[in-house]
Amino acid sequence: MTVLLDIKNLRGGYGRVEVLRGVDLQVNTGEMVALLGSNGAGKSTLNKTICGLTPAWAGSVRFDGHDLSGAHYREVVKAGLIQVPEGRKVFPNLSVLENLELGSFTRARERRASNLERVFGIFPRLKERIGQAAGTMSGGEQQMLAIGRGLMAEPVLLILDEPSLGLSPLLVEEMFALIRQLREDGLAVLLVEQNVGQSLEIADRAYVLENGSVRFSGAPQDLLGSDELRRAYLGL
Repeated sequence: MTVLLDIKNLRGGYGRVEVLRGVDLQVNTGEMVALLGSNGAGKSTLNKTICGLTPAWAGSVRFDGHDLSGAHYREVVKAGLIQVPEGRKVFPNLSVLENLELGSFTRARERRASNLERVFGIFPRLKERIGQAAGTMSGGEQQMLAIGRGLMAEPVLLILDEPSLGLSPLLVEEMFALIRQLREDGLAVLLVEQNVGQSLEIADRAYVLENGSVRFSGAPQDLLGSDELRRAYLGL
């Protein structure tokens, strides 16, 4: 199995506040990796640092054979490392179609039409609402749109940041079924979630982040099989 994303000793934060304290993390090709941790553990900071939105203080980020340490976020997107941010972040005044088309602005523009058909195949509901303003859709539909927009860039690795946040239990089930399908189609996914049970069901491997450090990395069954780990880091 080829290592796709290789993060070594990553440190970073905001101002003088250190948030990431030497994080090591890997995602292999075609693998689903869950990154778990409570609020304030450093998950979002790690995402932003990987994607070039927040500068790293030290350490390295290698992706698909490229050194992306310190790279501009545009270069990160061009390399195929695509993030679907927490809170959906769709453009509310633009239509579904316009939001999707923006997904291929930096990467895969020449295959926009075929990728659009692929996204509509995964999310038929988006096709039904193609001309609707994104801001008038439900939370679940906006989450589908955000993921669809990410897929328009032909990701080599897709980072999903809290995709189930704020969704009803029924939509959470639907969202995880979709994420499982993406993985079965061969896409590498880094799933950043607070929904521990569902995430560990579909992940190949898991990391637990606490206070900016990795406290556990390994198979989901090892994490769930240890009473001490479950209690300490998952609240189960």
